[in-house]
Amino acid sequence: MSESAPEQGPMAAAAETAVRQCLALGEDESVVVVTDTKREVIGEELYLAASEVTDDVSLVRYPVGAQHGEEPATAVAAAMAGADAFLAPTSKSISHTNARSAACEAGARGATLPGITREVFETGLNADYEAIAEECDRMLAKVADADEIRVTSDRGTDITFRPGARDWLADTGDIAEPGSFSNLPAGEVFVAPETATGRFVVDGTMHPHGLLGADEALEFEVEDGRVTHVGDDAIRAEIERAAEEAGEAAYNLAELGIGTNTGVTELVGSVLLDEKAAGTVHIAIGDDSGIGGETEAPIHSDGIIRDPTVRADGELVELPDGV
Repeated sequence: MSESAPEQGPMAAAAETAVRQCLALGEDESVVVVTDTKREVIGEELYLAASEVTDDVSLVRYPVGAQHGEEPATAVAAAMAGADAFLAPTSKSISHTNARSAACEAGARGATLPGITREVFETGLNADYEAIAEECDRMLAKVADADEIRVTSDRGTDITFRPGARDWLADTGDIAEPGSFSNLPAGEVFVAPETATGRFVVDGTMHPHGLLGADEALEFEVEDGRVTHVGDDAIRAEIERAAEEAGEAAYNLAELGIGTNTGVTELVGSVLLDEKAAGTVHIAIGDDSGIGGETEAPIHSDGIIRDPTVRADGELVELPDGV
């Protein structure tokens, strides 16, 4: 009588989902796992899952970056561009970097997992990604052709976005095609608007604060696509540091995103997971060059808004049930 295989733990199961379902890694392909000194446990789990599929697997570790959107070292960028596929669980996001964009332009496909924690990894990767893709398609049908998107909320958000000629994109977790890219965990539709004007109030999650309390909110004002007022000292300081390198680009209104992951039932304080929560909207400041925009900056800071109302050319957009 043969012994049954040992039961797979949640970390291993999540890693296998990323490697086999999302990445669809082949046995003849090369893959590099890019991580840092604070996320190496997750990096090693992904390395082990990938090594069950292919022998051409590498693990590249580098020091934690100073801020989200900072370019990784040249050798890290070269490793990503030289592989068929990459997975990047890192403390600071490299999603909106030239290194990530160049890797995809070179034909590599992959996913970044910025700020990933064990809890988010296990929760967010054990999801129904076919259902997520269907919800993304439904949402795109509502917003993709709109000239104007207006977002309001009871906490004071009232901001209007004009996508212009820029396309809405979907992050479904499907990264099987060469050059494709996703954020994992996945589940959002998003656009880098050509312009936006109004006010938005973050009452969900935003770095460096994490999950905000019920009586906390972060206020921002935007005019002609530029953030003109930041009501929080810590976030203002982050933007000012980025502006020392990038100038006015650091104040760019970079993204409007709508969460489509119905498996996320509560916000946990991780931007990576919370921005995917169905029933939420997120708005980002800084770099949009990796998502269809033209602005490069060493920062991309997302803030999640609870219970928003979204209208596309004046028509109410029904958001999926979520948090």
